[in-house]
Amino acid sequence: MLRPRPLRIAMVAPPYYTVPPQGYGGVESVVAGLVDRLVARGHHVILFAAGRRGTAAQEFVRTWDTPPTEQLTLALPEVVHAARVEALLRAHTVDLVHDHTLAGPLTADARHSPTIVTVHGTMDDLAGVYRPLGSAVSLVAVSHAQRRRAPDLNWVATVHNGIDVDSFPYRADKDDYVLFLGRFHPQKAPHLAIEAARRAGVRIILAGKCSEEIEHDYYRDRLAPLLGHDAVEVGVAGPALKRRLLAGARCLVFPIRWEEPFGLVMVESMACGTPVVALARGAAPEVVAHGRTGFVVDRPEQLAAAISDCATLDPADCRRYVSSRFSLDAMATGYENAYRRVLASPGAAAAGGAFAMRPPTTV
Repeated sequence: MLRPRPLRIAMVAPPYYTVPPQGYGGVESVVAGLVDRLVARGHHVILFAAGRRGTAAQEFVRTWDTPPTEQLTLALPEVVHAARVEALLRAHTVDLVHDHTLAGPLTADARHSPTIVTVHGTMDDLAGVYRPLGSAVSLVAVSHAQRRRAPDLNWVATVHNGIDVDSFPYRADKDDYVLFLGRFHPQKAPHLAIEAARRAGVRIILAGKCSEEIEHDYYRDRLAPLLGHDAVEVGVAGPALKRRLLAGARCLVFPIRWEEPFGLVMVESMACGTPVVALARGAAPEVVAHGRTGFVVDRPEQLAAAISDCATLDPADCRRYVSSRFSLDAMATGYENAYRRVLASPGAAAAGGAFAMRPPTTV
């Protein structure tokens, strides 16, 4: 059986963090892992991103010398990034563009190659962006829960986010704390994690980003008053600290108050042999195997009992579960299938399948 020919893929990352990120940056972590695995499978990847080069991509095109991290909530950096990518793309021959940004797909109709978009956000916000684009973009959901919220859009696949499982340390023996890891934001509700940990009689460590105005306000008004000797905040956790905290925790507490499209930290936690206690919102019931790799409950007052019940779960089962369902290989296979499906469609053939070749501009 003949192996399908390798593809030339333009991978477009968001501009706000490096790829991979040094701390916060779930989308950038996913992009980095996908790029490296696609290259390992023989594809040629041209990564368009900000900051330093950090992946195995054969070509790296820098759109910002320094990522505009401090402007994370502003639209202008996204628009500037999209404009720069669009101009730079014309210097490359590609089979398809895989876009992970919000603004980039708005120019997809003018591209000479098909555009696949991974939708990383909630459909409550994004359905109105993608619906007018129709078939100009082919959408990939990161969870079935996300896709169900706007089933009429031009979805071509659902591909769960994956991680490099081997890069996360496995520990069967746990320390005497539970962990919250994420944004200090009302949607993530770390105050609920503190309240649940106290009811369960266990110490909690909180690591997270606090840079946006809403996060600062929430931290001051809701979170800071709850901190104490049994609820300690350690700021943003870089890759090494994040892994150490995840591996040592009794469980990760994930008390989301919004329709989380995926929740990569849940997978990272389970890879360390650490179960997840989550509220049943968004993709949490899809990601966590209830009663096996954690507990997904309906109400905040049920979190404390679930924290205690995690002592009955097998850490090795958590690791096996992630290895079988959320690996980089599983994610890469899902995207390869989506790429082939889109490229085989009549619309892709009519578009000509590639940009006109010009001398490459790489950094």
